Amino acid sequence: MSDTCCGHDDPGADRDEHERGPEKLWQVSEIRAAALAGVLLVAGLIVGGAGGPRLVILVAEAAALVIAGVTFVPSTLKRLVAGQIGVGTLMTIAAVGAVALGEVGEAAMLAFLFAISEGLEEYSITRTRRGLRALLSLVPTVATVRRGGREYRVAPTELAVGEVMVVKPGERIATDGVITAGRTALDTSAITGESVPIEAGPGDAVFAGSINGTGVLDVQITATATDNSLARIVQIVEAEQARKGSSQRLADRVARPLVPAIMVAGVIIAVVGSLVGDPRVWIERALVVLVAASPCALAIAVPVTVVAAIGAASKMGVLIKGGAALEALGRIRGIALDKTGTLTRNQPTVITVVPADGVSRPEVMAVAAALEARSEHPLAAAILAAADQVTPARDVESAPGAGLSGWLDGSLVRLGRPGWIQPGPLAEVIDRMQRAGATAVLVERDGAVLGAVAVRDELRPEAPEVIGGLRRDGYQVAMLTGDNARTARALAVDAGIDDVHADLRPEDKARIIEELRSRRPTAMVGDGVNDAPALATADLGIAMGAMGTDVAIETADVALMGQDLRHLPQVLSHARRSRRIMLQNIGLSLAIITILLPLALLGVLGLAAVVLVHELAEIVVIANGVRAGRTQPLAVIPRPNRRRASRIRRATAEIGNSVNS
Repeated sequence: MSDTCCGHDDPGADRDEHERGPEKLWQVSEIRAAALAGVLLVAGLIVGGAGGPRLVILVAEAAALVIAGVTFVPSTLKRLVAGQIGVGTLMTIAAVGAVALGEVGEAAMLAFLFAISEGLEEYSITRTRRGLRALLSLVPTVATVRRGGREYRVAPTELAVGEVMVVKPGERIATDGVITAGRTALDTSAITGESVPIEAGPGDAVFAGSINGTGVLDVQITATATDNSLARIVQIVEAEQARKGSSQRLADRVARPLVPAIMVAGVIIAVVGSLVGDPRVWIERALVVLVAASPCALAIAVPVTVVAAIGAASKMGVLIKGGAALEALGRIRGIALDKTGTLTRNQPTVITVVPADGVSRPEVMAVAAALEARSEHPLAAAILAAADQVTPARDVESAPGAGLSGWLDGSLVRLGRPGWIQPGPLAEVIDRMQRAGATAVLVERDGAVLGAVAVRDELRPEAPEVIGGLRRDGYQVAMLTGDNARTARALAVDAGIDDVHADLRPEDKARIIEELRSRRPTAMVGDGVNDAPALATADLGIAMGAMGTDVAIETADVALMGQDLRHLPQVLSHARRSRRIMLQNIGLSLAIITILLPLALLGVLGLAAVVLVHELAEIVVIANGVRAGRTQPLAVIPRPNRRRASRIRRATAEIGNSVNS
């Protein structure tokens, strides 16, 4: 949570960063205090209107003042001791000044309005960030360790460096280590963002949170549970969230020079006036000036706009976590996007099948599907989905890191990566597939190549138009991914992105975000645990998709709850408009203060008139802030699928022609 402008201490000093905040407006302590103070003020007005005792009215007003003042006066004093001033400082002085003039009711009204503004701000920014808990859920509750020739089930915290951990098929790896025995395909998408499982065997490093495929692994532990790859991600997230928590709100930045200037002006008016005229008159006038300078409208200008804008964003399917996030979103000029699951669907599909001379496409797919029929590899799902019929092969054996072999209709058939199977006349085709960003596999029968199959995680259909729109709006767009450079560049070309960073681990993404931030305010858009450090490091973190990893959504400042990437430019436009409204409100608030000050100084306006003008200004500011609650419909993208499909058909035709020639 960002520093409040109006008197609170840095919340990071008083509460856990991930403590659950109020779910409803009534649960906000400032709102409850303001409501009680409001009841007392109304009671005082009723008693006064009925001609009741002045003492009862005074007690009601004083009680309202104390109840509302408790929400900001103590924290304001703490900040003053620490050398920090904000709008809360001036509000406190204004309330004290009103009391000194004998206007306890006016002081109570100021405190009441300010408590409401504080409560609105608190409500708008106390969204929970339970990302670290989501990270911990990636580590299994128990792990198997081999000690003295026997296997034991222990908590991950009991694992020691050098011990051998046994990881069975389908289990998550409890901590970092190196494989000493066994081969498998590891799903590392949660850690590295790699869209296709990685073949791993003896000597290969594995990381906490990765999911084992079909083989049993012996893993020698190289890091404890408190020092593994996930723990390092936690450290980055904590450090970067702490950095964000110390940032100043927009209204506080405006109030910083205003508050001391008004305080000095009040003292000068009282001292100089007392030297040349009646001290009582000029001291009273100085206090009226302080009340005139009380930033009631300024204090409520930003919170009202924030609440309206965040409510409108939620109707778009976008969660914005507080005023600081909304302000930052309106300042963003650079966008860094993760590839897998953000720009792409994270659903590998067969995009091209190229048969050798004399072989048909169905024949190639039939053999490929026969070998993949009982495989749990993600490529298998893509191949089986593209096959017309599936007849499982017999005696299928896996060559980890290479492919599959088995028997079908009395013939030895194989499917695997180029190199394990020689491409022969399809060498140029394989090269084209790989340059197109696809994973290429060859199909062979009795030593003869039948054909090649290209599988790729396709871009979201709206991605090219969204990227084009962002660039037209002046945003600098970059891609950050854990995938290999060739795949990343090929997809970046289709998406219209020139700045590509590939082969990245989470730490690398955070480092590159730091570099991008040094040039312009930058937002990171991602959906996985591997994106969490970058989301936290960026000026603004945006999580993609309600089905994204919890840690990404909780670590991010903004969450796009749907899977449509078009929400990104929509919410960016909404935030820019909301920030303009904030600036308008602040400008109006400062203009009111500028007009009231000379009138109060000259004695033209008394305390009652000054307070009335402030109340009217607040009504105008609130009405303007409510405009941020208007939403714009999601833009319709003109036929992105057809143009993209046309490019894919042309590419497929070129590959086929190269074979036939």
